[in-house]
Amino acid sequence: MPRYEFRCRECGTPFEVSRPMAESGAPASCPDGHADTVKLLSTVAVGGTATAGATAPPAGGGGGCCGGGCCA
Repeated sequence: MPRYEFRCRECGTPFEVSRPMAESGAPASCPDGHADTVKLLSTVAVGGTATAGATAPPAGGGGGCCGGGCCA
């Protein structure tokens, strides 16, 4: 289940709430009972280089310091 980050505007406490994606925009009360909260923008880092339809770059020439381009 996704976790959503919130911050209380009254006391400044950051907190997380686990809820279904269908309820992602619903308001949340802070753990201290304050109702004035704001949902924070969460960022996700995804590693890797593969993408759909991507092709590998063309292979270079021979070895050497720069892939053979300077020794032609």
